[in-house]
Amino acid sequence: MKVLSGGEKNRLLLAKLFTKPANLLILDEPTNDLDMETLDLLEELLLDYRGTVLLVSHDRSFLNNVVTSSLVFDGSGTIDEIIGGYDDWLKLQPQAAPSVKKPKAPPSAKKARPRRLSFKEKHELEELPKRIEELESEQAELHAKLADPNIYKDGDGSLITALQDRLQTIENDLEEAYLRWDELEKIPES
Repeated sequence: MKVLSGGEKNRLLLAKLFTKPANLLILDEPTNDLDMETLDLLEELLLDYRGTVLLVSHDRSFLNNVVTSSLVFDGSGTIDEIIGGYDDWLKLQPQAAPSVKKPKAPPSAKKARPRRLSFKEKHELEELPKRIEELESEQAELHAKLADPNIYKDGDGSLITALQDRLQTIENDLEEAYLRWDELEKIPES
């Protein structure tokens, strides 16, 4: 272990970590010194992991691709939990008024990675057509039920209202699914 580089040591520790059964992982800057291939593998392993993961990372892309909720420490002793990663937290922040410009930090040696589909997003993109097909099928069934004149003869308005409510929900879900599909299609795969 003494002759391994920092990245090789990290890869070895990660390999050991996922070979032992555990229901809690605590990771401090797990992406440091990892190459892209190992980083992608780590993302996949964490997405498939069934336990709880507590992690600290400055890699915003990694956080956005992996975390499902975040604990945010605001500096005044308050800790808030939000659903999602860094970008989700950023959306919840009020827009700050323009202030005095801060001096720019010197460019770091690390270049920002281009945005690409995460493992979770790839899976979502593969499943969206099936989900849309199911919604469209149910939508057609509801249209057929609502077009049947017999449903209106019973005088049961609650059934009609329930069908119309479900139809509206499906139409909203379809619109969201199409928008998400379009959004994911625009992101290049790795």
